[in-house]
Amino acid sequence: MFIGRTKELNALEKLYKSDKFEFAVIYGRRRVGKTTLINQFLSDKKSIYYMGIESNEKQNLENLSKSIIEFSSGILVENSFASFQAAFEYVFQMAEKERIVLTIDEYPYVAHASKSLASTLQFLIDKYKDKSKLMLILCGSSMSYMEEHVLAYKAPLYGRRTAQMKILPFDFEESCCYSHNLSDEDKALIYGIVGGTPQYLLQMSDKLSVEENIKNTYLNPMSFLYEEPSNLLKQEVREPAIYTAIITAIATGYTRMSEISSKVGEDTNVCSNYIKNLMNLGIVKKETPYGEKVSKRSIYSIEDNMFYFWYRFVLENNSIIAQGATDLVYKRIEPQLSDYMGRVFEEICMQYLWKQLLTGKAPIKFVSLGRWWGTDPRQKSQAEIDIMGEQDSDSALFAECKWRIEKIDLDILETLINRSKLFHYTKVHYYLFSKSGFTKACIKRAEEMENVTLVCYTDIIREVQKC
Repeated sequence: MFIGRTKELNALEKLYKSDKFEFAVIYGRRRVGKTTLINQFLSDKKSIYYMGIESNEKQNLENLSKSIIEFSSGILVENSFASFQAAFEYVFQMAEKERIVLTIDEYPYVAHASKSLASTLQFLIDKYKDKSKLMLILCGSSMSYMEEHVLAYKAPLYGRRTAQMKILPFDFEESCCYSHNLSDEDKALIYGIVGGTPQYLLQMSDKLSVEENIKNTYLNPMSFLYEEPSNLLKQEVREPAIYTAIITAIATGYTRMSEISSKVGEDTNVCSNYIKNLMNLGIVKKETPYGEKVSKRSIYSIEDNMFYFWYRFVLENNSIIAQGATDLVYKRIEPQLSDYMGRVFEEICMQYLWKQLLTGKAPIKFVSLGRWWGTDPRQKSQAEIDIMGEQDSDSALFAECKWRIEKIDLDILETLINRSKLFHYTKVHYYLFSKSGFTKACIKRAEEMENVTLVCYTDIIREVQKC
């Protein structure tokens, strides 16, 4: 069953229907569904699909040749083309008569094996772009390679592409399509545990409880997810041990550069380079207080929920898990799940606000959303705002998100109102997001103010049920 990616499929279809030369670059992290997207697009089209392998130039050329020969119904006499240039030129020439899609999946593997491949493609694109109906797709999982050697200004292929797509994990709404049979609360928990990467969502059964899913995957040494983060790091970086130490530090609450450096035992300049790579991989993100482009108060957090869960709960319990003490480890995790979900719920609420904006339902037409933290000079204490977004210098929204059993009471609204006065907006709208609802006092005050929106988690779920 193919789920989501409607926007990407429509973009590819539009390129295909142009009936002229098109060159699309598709890239994104491993397991995010790039190949599945491409296969769905190619399902009803005349196409040559070739996946590169980590081997030498000869082996890759032979495999590409086989794909072209199969497409040509074996009419070629040769078993293999003499060179990549000969192979690609043959395809460009075939596409002068009819629309053909040529996909090179895992392009970085092929390019590493053949150093002149990019220049060869550049030459052939320039030669045939005005007379060939070829649609060329280059796809890769190494995001750094695709960005530096395909998309960058100095890359040989720069300026030749007609489209590019960075494939991202699904958001909460799309992720819920994988878990129809779960309870509303469990849908959020599953998203918090594995994020929106399709391959990880497929490891979760919507016929089992969250507890059973965690035990069957993260706490099972034979499961796909048990060593997935460490395996991914080994594929992407040269020194996985240091990266592991940095991710573990961030996942367990060491979020400032100085704290991370001290915890890992490396110089801040060294840590900075490693963190930059983790950011490029979509594992770590840098946050600054909303409205500050550069700040000494910047912090780092784990962007990918699967990595966040694994490094917070699984790594430290590896030895016990290996002994088969599944129940014992889960008993350690369970009391912390509600606190863990706090950050995840903020992410879900941000996605909800963006959907409200895009559908014209937002009272404040914000241009960005983020968290804010800093000093409240009135109280001489630290203060935080879960979400805020500015429309202009006069208008903004402020939001608080609570994933807990208790209903949100009036004190939470009053605190949010008080903290919003640290800023100087004349038009303000408040949002309270609650897993469990609101007290009568809170509801009454919100009705009196007329610039407060109370959103239960069930309201968010109601929006995603359209999936």
